[in-house]
Amino acid sequence: MAKPKPILPASKHPKDFVIATIGSHSALQILKGARDEGMRNLVICKKGTERPYKAYGVADEIITIPDYKDWNSALEEELIKRNAIVIPHGSFIAYMGHDRVRTMQAMYYGTKEILEWESNRDMERQWLERANILLPRVFAKPEDIDKPVIVKFHGAGGGFGYFVAKSPEQFYEVKNKKYPDENDFVIQEYIVGVPIYIHYFYSPLTKELEIMSMDKRYESNADSIGRIKAEDQLAANIHTSYTIVGNIPIVIRESLLPELFEMGDRVVKVSKQLCGKGLFGPFCLEAIVTRKLQIFVFEISARIVAGTNPFIEGSPYTALKYDVPMSTGRRIARDIKQAIEAGRLEEILG
Repeated sequence: MAKPKPILPASKHPKDFVIATIGSHSALQILKGARDEGMRNLVICKKGTERPYKAYGVADEIITIPDYKDWNSALEEELIKRNAIVIPHGSFIAYMGHDRVRTMQAMYYGTKEILEWESNRDMERQWLERANILLPRVFAKPEDIDKPVIVKFHGAGGGFGYFVAKSPEQFYEVKNKKYPDENDFVIQEYIVGVPIYIHYFYSPLTKELEIMSMDKRYESNADSIGRIKAEDQLAANIHTSYTIVGNIPIVIRESLLPELFEMGDRVVKVSKQLCGKGLFGPFCLEAIVTRKLQIFVFEISARIVAGTNPFIEGSPYTALKYDVPMSTGRRIARDIKQAIEAGRLEEILG
């Protein structure tokens, strides 16, 4: 299906545009970021989820719909009428689905084609391998398991359903007992180390890659199980899970920063060979740093991640570069604002 081309307004005045997103995930910082850059915003909420956007007063307009499946042509017409530029985030992609995103006619920040490379595990691995990124080993089938692995179900929201196994027998014990109907999964080598989620931003206007911030995820019950002694863990027969409940800021040792920049550069460079305009705007490399300071990347998110939420007032990294508090949400708004003023809006739209 051919991707529809949005009709671009002729205006070079940012106030003639609206930054829009779905009310979830990182919407609060996206809305505040737009307002900090002097742009109007709106949030589309499923009925009953409006309260945070009212309570914190960050939304200029709230549009309520019964359910996200009710996103329809009439709503898109309203967005087009307002010159709205839609900002995708993790919940947006999950609720809308790639097919609906691909056929959206409203203006959309980012490259739509990159979503397929992000969401298909085989394509994602091909992308990262071509970028010379160190990856954990992947096991083709459960019978190949000969060391600890983490099993990830495709589309598992926020880490829900991930589990660790160290043998084929243990894999089938957990899988058949807890997830008998789930058959779309990847079996990945379990790397022992510190999880680091690196938040990048690449602007197609300046051609500059920035490291905005970093976080680690606070996961249940993986982060709580260590609070009880080993014999009690065994007695409780707890199956470790990795459901994300929050995010914790991290500042990495400075000597690792050059390598992180180079990793981001390679990922962006290869993305331009893979599809359209390539990867731009915010993205995240989800990594593990081992005791030998090897950096294994186990996933890429090709849009803003929720780990940027602790940095609504900026991070130690953005404080070095900017003279105002710069969240990733505000950096998106600034990119859009600069594109509008320079008459280069088409360069940042998918």
